[in-house]
Amino acid sequence: MEAFAKEIGIPEEEYREIRKRLGREPNRVELFLFKAMWSEHCAYKNSRPLLKELPKEGEAVLQGPGENAGAVRLGEGWAVAFKIESHNHPSAVEPFQGAATGVGGILRDIMSLGARPIALLDSLRFGPPEDARSRYLLKGVVSGIAHYGNAIGVPTVGGDLHFHEGYRENPLVNAMCLGLLREEHLRRSRASLGHPLYYAGAKTGRDGIGGAAFASRELAADKEEDRPAVQVGDPFLGKLLMEATLEAIERDLVEGVQDMGAAGLTSSLAELAHKSGLGVELHLDQVPTREAGMGPIELLLSESQERMVLVPKEGKEKELEAVFQRWGLDCVPVAKTIPERVFRVLFRGEVVAEVPTEALAEAPTYVRVGREDPEIRRLRETPLPPLEADPQEVLPRLLASPNLASREAVYERYDHQVGTRTALVPGKGDAAVLWVKGTNLGIAAKVDHNPRYSRLHPRLGAMHALAEACRNVSVVGGRPLAYTDGLNLGSPETPEGYFELQETIAGLREASEALGVPVVSGNVSLYNESGGRRIPPTAMVGVVGVLDVRRRAEMGFRKPGEVILLLGEERGHLGASEVLYLLTGRELGHPPPLDLARERQVQEAIRELIALGLTRTAHDLAEGGLLVALAEMAFPYGLGATVEVRERGLKALFGEAPSRVLFTVAKEDLQEATLRLEELGLPYRVLGETGGSTLTVLTPEGVLEWGVAELLAVWQRPLREVLDG
Repeated sequence: MEAFAKEIGIPEEEYREIRKRLGREPNRVELFLFKAMWSEHCAYKNSRPLLKELPKEGEAVLQGPGENAGAVRLGEGWAVAFKIESHNHPSAVEPFQGAATGVGGILRDIMSLGARPIALLDSLRFGPPEDARSRYLLKGVVSGIAHYGNAIGVPTVGGDLHFHEGYRENPLVNAMCLGLLREEHLRRSRASLGHPLYYAGAKTGRDGIGGAAFASRELAADKEEDRPAVQVGDPFLGKLLMEATLEAIERDLVEGVQDMGAAGLTSSLAELAHKSGLGVELHLDQVPTREAGMGPIELLLSESQERMVLVPKEGKEKELEAVFQRWGLDCVPVAKTIPERVFRVLFRGEVVAEVPTEALAEAPTYVRVGREDPEIRRLRETPLPPLEADPQEVLPRLLASPNLASREAVYERYDHQVGTRTALVPGKGDAAVLWVKGTNLGIAAKVDHNPRYSRLHPRLGAMHALAEACRNVSVVGGRPLAYTDGLNLGSPETPEGYFELQETIAGLREASEALGVPVVSGNVSLYNESGGRRIPPTAMVGVVGVLDVRRRAEMGFRKPGEVILLLGEERGHLGASEVLYLLTGRELGHPPPLDLARERQVQEAIRELIALGLTRTAHDLAEGGLLVALAEMAFPYGLGATVEVRERGLKALFGEAPSRVLFTVAKEDLQEATLRLEELGLPYRVLGETGGSTLTVLTPEGVLEWGVAELLAVWQRPLREVLDG
């Protein structure tokens, strides 16, 4: 068996550990169970010791890490469940189904807590858009997200898209979902002794077998080899499963719920039993199948979509079966909990595997020695070249660059208003806003990350990701409650890869503690590299906040004659900036420093101004700096502005820095707004006034002027050409 273990990719030291835990040689089926359950995707072998350091407690936290998703209290008995999940490797091989089933999987995670999915956000990374394969992947992924989300009736309300050379071979597709529930409907992955465990949903096929292990290694050079590991989704069947599951929970028919995701029946049943302190006996002959002749390994590890495990309350079994029968779905007992803490599998009357649940669920963990890549350090410490360019020409070029151009061509393919809860649609605000019907409660959500910052400084890049996602929630009026993180990195088995993993989590911890925002869920996707080239360390951070939906801010100038103010410092930084890359083609320098205490103050200040009704228009300054942000504020309603910039040079016009917000106030409210900022000791400056059809900027070097309509056309064109071409 040792030779076979090596053949299927189990390291020698882990094979020895398996033998030690079993006290004997494993059989063939058991080896496949360990291969799946001890994969990085399921076991978090390298990240678990580091993730323990993240703050997880908070006043609003209803459910923290350890379940299918996290949940926070909103008020009035309402809660929101949310999580982000990756489907990177499948999407690299088959972008449409990879993205579609990523959406399906995250929806089931949310349903598992008893929450109705109400919104999706996607965070996507691709190679340069001029690359033919990057365009193929982008089109396939966007179509897959639209196909599943639109068909199942869950709106896609926001997202985050970046193009970078580091993702050329390894695109990233992360999906975030939010679900709404009453606190009393919260369910967990638990079962009582002697209870039957029901298989519910679609029938099992051979698609997706080995998917968890596939997601825990580098991609094959010939990606066609990996195509059988990609699952196939059916959103219409997913809709039936969602309604049946939520009905069962609302009627109080089940005590426990578990999504059947990575590693299929194996992980869902073994983890449920382990969390319950029990064992499980599984009868594979009772599993509904859609293909003939499936063997134990195929049945155990199939990742066929639209499947759940349900634990009925005692005496409610027939009622549960009737609910699913009415929705036209299988719902059959396939296992039961037992006192012995083992995962016992029977097939055709014979025991084909029997493994301690703890041995399966508690994989070995690794603490390695990290070392920064000297090439990254060299790039960060390289002095910036002098930048000489005409700002009149730079702004249109920046607006047309792939990472700053309009995302409208992407989000117009998504239904973002199905369900009629979307109060702030894509393009209107820095974060999505959803309404809790029957209340004045609003939910704000945003996912964010800058790959340039993280590549050059993984710790600082992760801090920026959380700070900016919180800032985006704050500038629509939301108070950040918690976050979910999608950590996408290269192999942790190299010193450089492990260093980036360490530093990324350390940065999240530091920002989380300073901003008072805990983590409640997340996902780790490692081994995102090909040919020894790893992706930039990518912490996709999804923040959820709460607000009074009647007091929210948008990003667009709406009324002429309002005063434009800048909250924060006027001058930005050029290190790791978009303008530096645009003008030199180089990614170097130190990302902007981040004062987390100042960041927290700025966010509290803008939320207060919005809550008091002093501003209805606010926008974060991020990539591209001040002039890009001003142009973005002019686009939603086609209203221009005249502003004065007192600092000299490109750094003032296009430099980047955190803790900066643009907002407008009516002239009669200017004194009250500025008085509050002065009381808080925060820097601010009156920049100018809204009005007209041009963006006019008075600088020490002269007057700059652009027509808003001309800039808008430049901004809207690039991605439309990519997606429609």
